[in-house]
Amino acid sequence: MTTADTTPPLRIGLLGTGPWARNTQTPALAAHPGVELSGVWGRRAEAADALATAHGTRAYTGEEGIDALLEASDAVAFALPPDVQAPLAVRAAEAGCHLLMDKPVATTVAGARAVAEAAEKASVASVVFCTLRFAPETSAWIAEQAAVGGWFTARAQWLGSLYAAGSDSEYADSPWRRDKGGLWDVGPHALSVLIPVLGDVEHLTAAAGPADTTHLILRHTSGASSTVTLGLSAPPGAAGVEIEVRGERGTASIPGWAGAETAFQGAVDALAEAVRTGVPHACDARFGLHLTELLAAAEQQAQAAG
Repeated sequence: MTTADTTPPLRIGLLGTGPWARNTQTPALAAHPGVELSGVWGRRAEAADALATAHGTRAYTGEEGIDALLEASDAVAFALPPDVQAPLAVRAAEAGCHLLMDKPVATTVAGARAVAEAAEKASVASVVFCTLRFAPETSAWIAEQAAVGGWFTARAQWLGSLYAAGSDSEYADSPWRRDKGGLWDVGPHALSVLIPVLGDVEHLTAAAGPADTTHLILRHTSGASSTVTLGLSAPPGAAGVEIEVRGERGTASIPGWAGAETAFQGAVDALAEAVRTGVPHACDARFGLHLTELLAAAEQQAQAAG
């Protein structure tokens, strides 16, 4: 005879109704067995209504809707531009809600610091969704390489073709992504892999490449170095993701992963574990602040050099 799990579901509300919310976050939250999707808030009432209806929950809109959703939720997930996300995350933390944020937390150090400090002051759990840290295939690979150690150097390349000629991706309509480019959009993914494997970044050099491409050279606390190429404007034939480490035991390359929805459910699990235990996750708001500090420094260097 087994004892039934009497743990109540974590009530998670979603702020945002764009493509990321429709394609990944809402389906992942609605399908998660440990979650009650407590509602969807959107700046456009018709979008919130459509998404909420599709997943059997309540729609919220307007300033009063934010407060109502926070009151109805134990935690909130964000599918909003980073500099819209940050002040709302502060507001959610002050209301006692745990935070499941998208990367980057903010595109200013001040914005990201405000989130980290609000989460700490309110004693709420936080997770920043860096996909490769939560996809089962890649998170296992990261843990394995971190345990092995002895790495000498690494190479990360994350090139998308979002803004290449002929692209019809709905994500290309994002103003913040077009303005900030690959450094801010996919840079957190690459850094979230390299840091746990090679150690924190103690020195960074950045230079601009073609279109929105940025090149980084990093020196890590382990003594290893890495190079990183990031961009969203590569020709389709040049697009792809590669992360490789080289060291005493040879070479290891990151595997593929199943998709963002499964990874997002892994992030939900991580948040629930942090809520249950009180132990911060490695990808929490403080880590999100650190990523923003590194990206801001890289942006400043690349602009000065360009």
